[in-house]
Amino acid sequence: KMGGRNPGGLTVLMRIADIESSFPNILLAIAIMAFWGQGLWKVIMVLAISGWVSEARTVRGAVLSVKQETYVLASKSVGATHLRILIRHILPNVLAPVLVFASFRLATVILAEATLSFLGMGVQPPTATWGSMLSRSREYLVVAPHLVMAPGLCLMFVALGANQLGDGLRDLLDPRLRGSIK
Repeated sequence: KMGGRNPGGLTVLMRIADIESSFPNILLAIAIMAFWGQGLWKVIMVLAISGWVSEARTVRGAVLSVKQETYVLASKSVGATHLRILIRHILPNVLAPVLVFASFRLATVILAEATLSFLGMGVQPPTATWGSMLSRSREYLVVAPHLVMAPGLCLMFVALGANQLGDGLRDLLDPRLRGSIK
């Protein structure tokens, strides 16, 4: 439904999102991993389950903002179908903020995976992860600090890079900032 109140299913979904957002993501991920066990695909599923709320809220907020724009209302008034309005007007205008948010979220997901692996609840050896490298090398911290520094610095730089990517995408895709970029 394009105008008026939210459809019932979306309201229920947002209430589920409210409940899930009341739990810290990493705590929810740890609880689910304790129930499911370790493994690469389980970590991917847990991070998706524990992190969908912020993406859903971002998409919903962007759609609610765009659907009130004059060009969307004008398309609706001349008889454009909901699908046409969605594909032609809403999707292109929502895609940029969603891509920017997803790139910022990437750093959070990488750090969450490293946290789970550090705690021994994530991806298991022989698959190497920075979290498990940090966990296994902490007993050698005094003797060989480079064993901790290498995965720690890599983790930091990748997270920083993901945030910089998000910053760059925001600058590139935000029409309000296009004239101010040098």
